[in-house]
Amino acid sequence: MSGVWTGLLLSVCVYVCVTAQRHGPPGFLHQHHHRQHDQTEELTQNMSNSKIEVQSVKIDCKVASRFAHTVMTSTALNKANVSQEVFFEVELPKTAFITNFSMEIDGQTYLGEVKEKETAKEQYEKAVSSGQTAGLVKASGRKMEKFSVSVNIAANSNVTFTLTYEELLQRRFGKYELTIRVKPQQLVQHFEIVADVYEPQGIAFLDTNATFLTNELLPLVEKMVTDKMAHLSFSPTLDQQRKCPGCDSTLVDGDFIITYDVNRAKDIGDIQIVNGYFVHFFAPADLPRLPKNVVFVIDRSGSMHGKKMEQTLEALVTILGDLYEEDHFGLVTFDDKIESWRRSLSKASQDNVKEAKEFVKTITARHMTDINGAVLHAVDMLTAAKKNSSLPDNSASMIILLTDGDPTSGEQHLPQIQDNVQNAIGGNMSLFCLGFGYDVDYTFLDVMAKQNDGLARRIYEASDAALQLQGFYEEVASPLLLEVNLHYPDSLVNSLTNSHFRQLFDGNEIVVAGQLNDLAVDNLLIEVSAQGLEEQFLVQDQVSVEEWAIMFPEQEYIFGDFTERLWAYLTIQQLLDKRDKCKPEESENITAEALDLSLRYNFVTPLTSMVVTKPQNDENPEDALIADKLSEDQRQDIIPQDFDYDIAVMPIALKGSAKAFLVDGDPHFIIEIPEVNDALCFNTDDKPGTIFNLVREPLTGFVVNGQTIGDKKVEPGSKGHTYFGRFGIIHEKFNIRLMVTTREILVSEQGKHEELLWSKTSTVKHLNMELQVAKDHSLTVTLRNTVKFVIILHKVWEKHPYHQDYLGFYTLDSHPLSHSVHGLIGQFFHGVKFEVSELFQGKDPDKPDATMFVKGHKLTVTRGWQRDFRKDVKNGENVPCWFIHKNGTGLIDGKLRDYIVSDLFKTF
Repeated sequence: MSGVWTGLLLSVCVYVCVTAQRHGPPGFLHQHHHRQHDQTEELTQNMSNSKIEVQSVKIDCKVASRFAHTVMTSTALNKANVSQEVFFEVELPKTAFITNFSMEIDGQTYLGEVKEKETAKEQYEKAVSSGQTAGLVKASGRKMEKFSVSVNIAANSNVTFTLTYEELLQRRFGKYELTIRVKPQQLVQHFEIVADVYEPQGIAFLDTNATFLTNELLPLVEKMVTDKMAHLSFSPTLDQQRKCPGCDSTLVDGDFIITYDVNRAKDIGDIQIVNGYFVHFFAPADLPRLPKNVVFVIDRSGSMHGKKMEQTLEALVTILGDLYEEDHFGLVTFDDKIESWRRSLSKASQDNVKEAKEFVKTITARHMTDINGAVLHAVDMLTAAKKNSSLPDNSASMIILLTDGDPTSGEQHLPQIQDNVQNAIGGNMSLFCLGFGYDVDYTFLDVMAKQNDGLARRIYEASDAALQLQGFYEEVASPLLLEVNLHYPDSLVNSLTNSHFRQLFDGNEIVVAGQLNDLAVDNLLIEVSAQGLEEQFLVQDQVSVEEWAIMFPEQEYIFGDFTERLWAYLTIQQLLDKRDKCKPEESENITAEALDLSLRYNFVTPLTSMVVTKPQNDENPEDALIADKLSEDQRQDIIPQDFDYDIAVMPIALKGSAKAFLVDGDPHFIIEIPEVNDALCFNTDDKPGTIFNLVREPLTGFVVNGQTIGDKKVEPGSKGHTYFGRFGIIHEKFNIRLMVTTREILVSEQGKHEELLWSKTSTVKHLNMELQVAKDHSLTVTLRNTVKFVIILHKVWEKHPYHQDYLGFYTLDSHPLSHSVHGLIGQFFHGVKFEVSELFQGKDPDKPDATMFVKGHKLTVTRGWQRDFRKDVKNGENVPCWFIHKNGTGLIDGKLRDYIVSDLFKTF
């Protein structure tokens, strides 16, 4: 991303939950996660009955020159005569680094250790066999991560949890924001929030607010603000926390927010030097705004149909109205065809903006997605305008791309698209990428934006999506300077963070940090140069190192070594960005440097993990947990609560990765896409006795073949049905063979043979395989580090004149398989890209047809349903799906006959 910081949220959610623990693992916390807010009183009563006393919750935030150091501490006492499980949860911003965690139990402290990720993983996996393990960090909403841990506490014992994390606050819209989220969900004997802010530049303003403050609680917020310092505290008594006299529910539930900015007296910015490290904050005031040249590149593929397109166009109309008259703009829309409103950029005059708004209202969702062609077209428009001298001097050029999915037309190889775009832009403009929803490859957009001096932002599918789009535009609407260079004497400084920035936007701030070569140096000469509106921006200043050494000695406890830790934080962030966009041969050294800093400063980053070893007991002799830093892609399991999906009302395009696969019935195949609660399905039609390859994975030699059977007899003139009656499963690496028929299950492993019967419930555990038979119902097969699947037995009345027993095959977990996996259903194990649009009336009035684009094919598909028998083997459960006709032609690779094999145990 650009070095201009553009976002900030610092948030804390503290929650302590307990449950009596006599037998088995705790489940109370997980039930709580899904409860609604109006159930708080019930939860509080349950906790009260458990005789756990939450003695204190303290949140201590210290901010020294934008660098925030937050410590959350909570103490609970088990007053019961039985052991109980105590849970500790904290919400922290996704951009923060955890630096410390500890549990103190009866005077003994258990510390979390930050280790290299692979080393931590080994320790974690070692504990899996002997104790319950879990990841400590989960995604929580758009901007937060939830850290949670539990521990079993003996009777009449107490526990103190302490979590510490750090983050550089980023200036956005002219202010810094510190949000402390507090959700204790109960009354707390000693509850306290303390925040100290120290800004050597001087505090320009500081405001506080809280979503839970009533007229009675408002006077409890104590605020003291001096020239450079602010102290805030909030500490309600037990009675002041109550919602009503005598009740146990708490008023304290929401966000405690502090916003502030600093004085900016010097154009050079503010330079602070402590213990041999310096940090330079640059955001000059009162600079005139530069004109900008912006091309909006809007995805109109079929997947944008409906609410997403409505919100995009609503936001775009507003954004067009906010353009300044000296700006120039263009509009590019794309599916598999690329079109522009006008061939060249237009000045943002009232008439042009009015015409553009009318054009925007005509944009409709259509077909596929050619991101490569669309962005290159926008680059050509800006390049041509520059060559023609039709753009104002000293103006900022940028492209804003909005898309909701991966490329499905034109160039589709993501690294090639990134190379094409970077080569075309050539450092002459910035690219900002907005990914709408969770079907996009966010990493692809993020890297492409970073390669071109921009940034990526996810737009969440929610009722406020239009506001999210407008909010992002406002961040980049007012460029102030171009090609900003901050220069420091090479002989005096080293280990400098990024000091060149393509642009500075109004309301943001540039931050540079580094080390001094010599602590005895008297003065540091600093120069900042950039291109302003009418002339070159150039400022110089001398900074006295000695002056900083004697400044405010009584305040050392506030900032201490903050400049060094700020430098490390910023360096790691920038190294990780550099790693994302560098050449493969450069990645190893960059990764090693970032890892070294992460370990040296005890930061949990994408390269490290924190291992927390819980106290040993008889049930869990070794119980380890691991806290990781989530990537943006790992957050994709968040489904917005107001996500609207209704295929009966509107056609919608889908681009998803398949997660569940099954074949059952006559035989019908279903590929489930749980992210959007939808599925693809197709049937196979061939003569009884045909053997199909369903899955093959060459690296392990894992193969699943299935042989069809037919009806007992077929009436003249009617069509016979086929079903799967036998499955052959092979794992060559483990020397395993299974034959599953409707009568028996034959097992062969390492030359040893065994027979299992459907008529008896049984479990067989081997080194590399586990089999579980549910009587006359199902066989569950788990192959170590390979796959887990279940075969359903459909029992038919023995004297039925036509039908006979048959089998269904359902995968439960296929993610360990490599990308070389194939077969009729195996080819979908790692996802399938497709789009559905243009809903229209088909032959069946109850089943609409639509156009599907998949694997380069344009197909007519029908909205229907197939049955999933996992939960109800007798009646099944209807699964809505898009039905692909003609044996799945166009969806499956090749033709159906390509999957026919000669033997049930045929390998490849």
